[in-house]
Amino acid sequence: MYYSSGNYEAFARPMKPEGVDGKSAYLVGAGLASLAAACFLIRDGQMKGSRIHILEELNLAGGALDGGEEKNKGFVIRGGREMEDHFECLWDLFRSIPSLETEGASVLDEFYWLNKKDPNCSLMRATVNRGEDAHTDGKFGLSEKASMEIVKLFMTRDEDLYDRKITDVFTEEFFASNFWLYWRTMFAFEDWHSALEMKLYIQRFIHHIGGLPDFSALKFTKYNQFESLVQPMLKYLEEHDVHFVYDTRVTNVVFEQRGTRKVAAKIQCVRGGQPETIDLTEEDLVFVTNGSCTENSSLGDHAHAPVLNTQSGEGGCWQLWRNIAAQDDSFGRPDKFCTNIDATKWESATVTTLDDRIPPYIEKICRRDPFSGKVVTGGIVSVKDSSWLMSWTLNRQPHFQKQPKDRLVVWVYGLFPDVPGDYIKKPMSECTGEEITAEWLYHMGVPVEEIPDMAATGANCIPCMMPYITAFFMPRAAGDRPKIVPDGCVNFAFIGQFADTERDTVFTTEYSVRTAMEAVYTLLGVDRGVPEVFASEFDIRVLLDSTSKMMDGRKLTDLKQPVLLKLIEQGVLRKVSGTVIGDLLKKYGIV
Repeated sequence: MYYSSGNYEAFARPMKPEGVDGKSAYLVGAGLASLAAACFLIRDGQMKGSRIHILEELNLAGGALDGGEEKNKGFVIRGGREMEDHFECLWDLFRSIPSLETEGASVLDEFYWLNKKDPNCSLMRATVNRGEDAHTDGKFGLSEKASMEIVKLFMTRDEDLYDRKITDVFTEEFFASNFWLYWRTMFAFEDWHSALEMKLYIQRFIHHIGGLPDFSALKFTKYNQFESLVQPMLKYLEEHDVHFVYDTRVTNVVFEQRGTRKVAAKIQCVRGGQPETIDLTEEDLVFVTNGSCTENSSLGDHAHAPVLNTQSGEGGCWQLWRNIAAQDDSFGRPDKFCTNIDATKWESATVTTLDDRIPPYIEKICRRDPFSGKVVTGGIVSVKDSSWLMSWTLNRQPHFQKQPKDRLVVWVYGLFPDVPGDYIKKPMSECTGEEITAEWLYHMGVPVEEIPDMAATGANCIPCMMPYITAFFMPRAAGDRPKIVPDGCVNFAFIGQFADTERDTVFTTEYSVRTAMEAVYTLLGVDRGVPEVFASEFDIRVLLDSTSKMMDGRKLTDLKQPVLLKLIEQGVLRKVSGTVIGDLLKKYGIV
């Protein structure tokens, strides 16, 4: 497996890998990573779909890319996915998946046309004082000290950030900035999360710094991701005769050491309540999604809070990874991610409006007609003075194809679920859907005397507690996440958010698809480059532009950092005037 860039290999079709007709594939889990791996096995590996088996613990595919109507509850979305231009592997995949709605078009075509016609943008990024504009006004509010802390983190080597927290690299001036408000609410970073992951995010999305305050950098699907992304993939795979095996919990993959070679020899599972063993040969390729951010999620309803009934480390996918990891050090350290639920959990809620009372408050804040079928909030609206640090969003409506035209589906989440609310004096984790709705209405500015009845009868809310939702952000070191194909493995690969690949960032659809692509190309020997992570961190134009944006219009000469003052004293900035470097500094607002 190797990386490539440019359209020479992007548009090329690889030759059929040698011996592929004699191989089979077993994919554990039916989330995005496994579905993508199956697509790559068929498209690029030219493996027959009938030789591909997907083993799923639940009775539904999609993993974290869910979205549906729960019987006796209502519409549920545990989360949403923000996407951008340079998800190279994701778009490489979906250019080949036919649209379910537009004949002759791919999912990528459909997505591209939609976001060209209806580009994303937020008109109110944050509120205070019960629905008033917080007037962040596109400003980052970074002091010189905080700006230099970001630059220092950007330049720090990965190995110098192993097992370090965000609080280890930033001071209070940074945490008081709008930048941190934008960042933590958009990506769900907590103070105690990994400084390494924070750095990787800054480097990975440096080209979007200017679009961070108003979300103009983001793109969204027409419907929820299950209907817009998962369902087209399922149809593609089913048409290629891929074998889906539901109600099957894989408990272990047993390895044999043959010299320096590690061979996956057995898959142990429980199917329909009965234990089974699948014997493997070296021609049987095994792809395991190790770990899950939505494992053991629990739903409440409008009258009941969700019950957190998971002990740290519990969950089928976590126990599977633990059983695999116990066999060899190269298989990672799952306990670094799944043994501190207090640090990895937060709660979301899906609110469906039932009448015409709530929509005007939404429209006042988002400044758009929420029933227009176009962009509504344009990303999350963060409640700056919320004790739960609540954020909420409406994507294009309807968000579900079966959604009644006179109803809106809103996604709400709280980054601090164990802190009492501002209207409901209880932690979010103890609140019913009705109480969460009431807290949300309070922060939207609904008159206090109207909140009880409006929360009770004007909406239906289904809360969801997710104990491992930010597990992949826990501080880590080399080897904690295993390599996609661990050293010595001949027929086995890890895929998904807890497998390790270069420079890319977890908690994205791109990461799942990238690990799947790398795994398939490695095990099958597909002779085509995997698109490298977009190299914006190495583009001087991007670096200058992002620096200018973070300074909120200040010039380099306005800053009082000792190094800059020394450069000014030495006349360095004057000397580059009239050169290509000077032109770049001027073009991007640095001088």
